[in-house]
Amino acid sequence: MQRKMNEPSWFRYALEFPSESSSICVEDVTINYTTWGEIGNPGIILIHGSNAHLEWWRFVAPYLADQFRVVALDSSGNGDSGWREAYSGAIFAKEVWEVGEAAQVGTNPFIIGHSFGGYVALEVGARYGGMIGGLAMVDFTVASPENYSEWGLRAEREDKKPRKTKLYESLGSIVSRFRLLPDQPLNADVLSYIARKSIRKVDGGYTWKFDPTLFDYLEMGSDQAEKFMSLACRSAVILGEHSDDEGAFNAPYMREISQYPLPNFMIPGTHHHLMFEEPLALVAGLKGLLHSWIREDRVHIG
Repeated sequence: MQRKMNEPSWFRYALEFPSESSSICVEDVTINYTTWGEIGNPGIILIHGSNAHLEWWRFVAPYLADQFRVVALDSSGNGDSGWREAYSGAIFAKEVWEVGEAAQVGTNPFIIGHSFGGYVALEVGARYGGMIGGLAMVDFTVASPENYSEWGLRAEREDKKPRKTKLYESLGSIVSRFRLLPDQPLNADVLSYIARKSIRKVDGGYTWKFDPTLFDYLEMGSDQAEKFMSLACRSAVILGEHSDDEGAFNAPYMREISQYPLPNFMIPGTHHHLMFEEPLALVAGLKGLLHSWIREDRVHIG
């Protein structure tokens, strides 16, 4: 297919790159996932942020797949996965781990989480840290207990009836309402693609795929710093240079409490959703990081 005039060079390649979609059942809920790359290569599990889905990684995964076995999942309550009555860090971590096993990412996979997915990656590390090669938090950081602000438990704070996603009569009307949070400049083709992957058809029209009650009873917890300091695996932080997301402002604190020099760098010129602006730069950063960890392991074993 011929590339459009304003289409990024990486856009069409990523969409046309071979991938396979499948699903498994975790704690009675269907979890959707997509894989790229050959079984037997070092494994990577990609975790999206809140109100998002695995397509957030569509422009990154194909460029990792030449050297890695890659899987991205829709966490429960998001994308094409099922919804739960209540959510927890433990169940999100279990979904990640069981998807990794089903996708055959091999031993000691690398865990990469963006935004809220960084929190999920931390939960994975807290429970399976001795069995993963390392985790990278992309535009997510942990705050000190005294500066922590709970994202979850909305039902307790707001004391309102369970919220519902808004219904739109036409596909065009809902696509036009799609926004990233926080909002940022973005190529129109990329924005349209992500918007259309965020929508589901229902009786009477169209609505968003995410569960609006996901954060009503989920407690992310003020013990995130403690979990970070107790990780039995390596970790790193990758940030968008111009990110406005409050969850990405605590990298200096993480460096301070880290028990070893914490890999921490920014992708120049990017905002919170950096994989939509500079996916190739993010890929280069991730490959450099992960290959350095692979080399450390080989030197240690050898």
